Amino acid sequence: MRIMGLDFGSKTVGVAISDALLLTAQGVEIIRRKEENKLRQTLARIEELITEYEVEEIVLGLPKHMNNDEGERAALTMEFKEKLERRTGLPVALWDERLTTVAADRAMMEAGIRREGRKEHVDKIAACFILQGYLDRRSMR
Repeated sequence: MRIMGLDFGSKTVGVAISDALLLTAQGVEIIRRKEENKLRQTLARIEELITEYEVEEIVLGLPKHMNNDEGERAALTMEFKEKLERRTGLPVALWDERLTTVAADRAMMEAGIRREGRKEHVDKIAACFILQGYLDRRSMR
């Protein structure tokens, strides 16, 4: 069994996959789309990855404001969650993703990755932070 972590954005979806022991998250790819509302190809690619990695559960980052309110981006994420559940038949858990993009950017900065290069990878690394947080909490139960 593996778990997939997703960082859903307006033009990209960062994807991470757990190891088989559910201990660590590894970044897999960034799915890019030309238009925000065009999700058919994005969902198809997620399904391919689910099959390839034998995923049985999905964790989706939920973007909240710092005061814990949910805005328009959170509403779009909830719609995406419903589409994922319908299309894949898998359970989709939500994970508070506040500051994951900041943490991903900081990790790349500390690794010496230039600003131009960081943009290429930030969503995939943010998906890793989302999934790793979920795995860590899960293991503590």
